[in-house]
Amino acid sequence: MISAVLLLTGCGAERFGQDTYPSFEDAKQELKALLTKVDTGKVTDPALYIYEDEISEASMLADIDTFPMTVQGNGQIDIEIAAATEMSSDSPDDWLNVMAKDFNKQKMEVNGKTVSVSVRKITSGEVVTYIRDGGYQPDVFIPSNFAWGRMLESDGIGIDKISDRIAGNTAGVLIRQNVYDSFLEKYKEASMKNILEASMNGDLKFAYTNPYTSSTGLNILCEMLKAFDTSNPLSEKATDELLKYQKTAPPVAYTTAVLRNQAARGIIDAMVMERQAYYNTPELRDFVFIPAGIRHDHPVYTFEWDTEEEKMAAAMFVDYCLTEKAQTAASKRGFNMDEDYKAPDDGMSGAEYTSAQKVWKKNKNGGRPIISVFVADTSGSMAGEPLNSLKDSLIKTTSYISSDHYVGLVSYSNDVIINLPIGQFDDRQRSYFAGEVNRLDAGGGTATYDAVLVGLNMLLDKAEEVPDAKLMLFVLTDGDTNTGYSLKKVTNTVGGLQIPVYSIAYNYDNTDELEKLSNINEAALIKADTDDIINQLRNLFNVQM
Repeated sequence: MISAVLLLTGCGAERFGQDTYPSFEDAKQELKALLTKVDTGKVTDPALYIYEDEISEASMLADIDTFPMTVQGNGQIDIEIAAATEMSSDSPDDWLNVMAKDFNKQKMEVNGKTVSVSVRKITSGEVVTYIRDGGYQPDVFIPSNFAWGRMLESDGIGIDKISDRIAGNTAGVLIRQNVYDSFLEKYKEASMKNILEASMNGDLKFAYTNPYTSSTGLNILCEMLKAFDTSNPLSEKATDELLKYQKTAPPVAYTTAVLRNQAARGIIDAMVMERQAYYNTPELRDFVFIPAGIRHDHPVYTFEWDTEEEKMAAAMFVDYCLTEKAQTAASKRGFNMDEDYKAPDDGMSGAEYTSAQKVWKKNKNGGRPIISVFVADTSGSMAGEPLNSLKDSLIKTTSYISSDHYVGLVSYSNDVIINLPIGQFDDRQRSYFAGEVNRLDAGGGTATYDAVLVGLNMLLDKAEEVPDAKLMLFVLTDGDTNTGYSLKKVTNTVGGLQIPVYSIAYNYDNTDELEKLSNINEAALIKADTDDIINQLRNLFNVQM
């Protein structure tokens, strides 16, 4: 049983219903009418690009410095800590940063050398990815939970756990208060099995985050698999049940922020979150928090490549963080709040956690093929490094797209060009896609919404050939629309067609319109720049494709 340990009450957030849009058939007719005023060209001889070398995992990772150092030490011995984002970000998620700065002021010594710590803000899943594939070597790793440490051990990476806990936390499920009351009345107890059953019965809408980057997402995924088969969470039975569940479940969220937005709009009424994040999110005060899965107590690891002096320095910093003063500061930021939650070790090995991720990736779309169109901005502001970076990133990260899916490409400036009609993403289509991306050129205005309409029309046409497919549109742009249709003019059409539009805002801060576009059908807006576009696309495709 999962026990609810806290209930916050108050005025709560208003439950927003979705806007009223035309019917699907009416929206199709509107689309056809709007397209009569869109100038559309078509590439008749798409370029075929053959890779000289296979794309390596390392090349699909941006430089590690795209994940910022939030504290920079300057001691003679300085240890770099790769730390979970709930303690290495801005206030109130800055506890480890505060501890690091205070520690550095002490000028402690090891063998007569001054000691300091530097902190890098990075999700636990990304640390594992970079150590495995990118050659990244932090001196200390503080993930949210021990699953990531076990995964590194199973890869043959020598680690030493120097503390089981540096700040207490739990993962869990949030359920909206009124839904929770009716849920308990019908299902009697808040177990993961009952939450999943209620979701499949339509009694609640439950969503979770990417288990490749999110500690909570991985933790709750494993709880879901165990609920499907208590004796073997990786069995064929558990896999089949996950596939069945994903057929009707909301899409896996790119980030927790997406979940919060969906909850505020009344789209979902149950979601995953850490207890510390819940404490620091007052707009979710009309939700009940239910701890679940393994604890998130932030174990501390050093590595085989560390020197003895670095390990001694790491131990000194851990001792500093475990003082009464430091732990009081952690509690004020939402840590150490579920001390009575004693989750047993789930017994899963590192290899089994990795297998759980692979089971999820194979089944996350409920067995349905995906049809997608990429809409790339080639206006004048993209000239030079921005477009070159986008090309390189898009080609490399599409290796995360399954060959079972269908992909097309559209580019736009003043006019719209269909560079590549939608086709199954086999080796040949993949090569055509890369070839057309490579020869994109920048110049002209920005007719974003004209291109969106063309992409939507391509998706609808292909959907007639591929039954029961999921349709997705990806828009990559760096600026405001300045020609063609406006967002206001196309909103009803997009809403009526119910096709999610994922926006990638590239080197672009004024994203209000793009956010509205993506919110129409519960998709995500992602902000990226030249340095981190490859990571943003990699993680987006891992979740959605």
